Amino acid sequence: MKFRRNQKVDNVLYRLHEDAKYDFVKVGAGVMKSIFRPVQPQDFEHAYLPISKEQGQSLHRLIIENKCKNIVEFGTSFGISTIYLANAVRQTGGKVITTELLESKAKMAAQNISEAGLKDYVDVRTGDAMKTLQGHTAPIDLLVLDGWKDLYLPLFKMLEPCFHSKSLIYADNMDMAGTKPYADYVLRNQNKFMTQSVDNGKAFITRMS
Repeated sequence: MKFRRNQKVDNVLYRLHEDAKYDFVKVGAGVMKSIFRPVQPQDFEHAYLPISKEQGQSLHRLIIENKCKNIVEFGTSFGISTIYLANAVRQTGGKVITTELLESKAKMAAQNISEAGLKDYVDVRTGDAMKTLQGHTAPIDLLVLDGWKDLYLPLFKMLEPCFHSKSLIYADNMDMAGTKPYADYVLRNQNKFMTQSVDNGKAFITRMS
């Protein structure tokens, strides 16, 4: 299955990636708020916190090459990663379920996804992912972890019954301290999972053993 370009998708991704170039200012403002208290998701309400173009293209290829159809994503933010995922499942005949804790971000993500012509391929769920994905029983071909780092492991364990022999898990920001419990879990259970570090240690791809 060959990669197909789509001008509408390309235009939206270009706009979003360009806007995200100024993320360091928004992230800095969020960090300042957390000087006297623990950091909170609301501190980054206006920050994209996006995957890179290279990561997006890698995810697209991963879906196409493995013919993934059923995608679950933890953390859409403003929808950049979801657009890459949805553009790929448009070719494989699948669908993306994505989550976002903050309502303002979820609304913007839905708008960006719609502008890219991909709304029919995405189910955007707003709220705590441990609740919005609770009760999910359908098989998962690809799970993308890119939300609040402390939830990587509990969310992974909650959805683990949905994995099958060809399931893939892509976890971003594995160079951040908050992801260590997840990393320890998948690396410790090598009898169940095969994990490789990609993107210079920034992400993990885990497969079933």
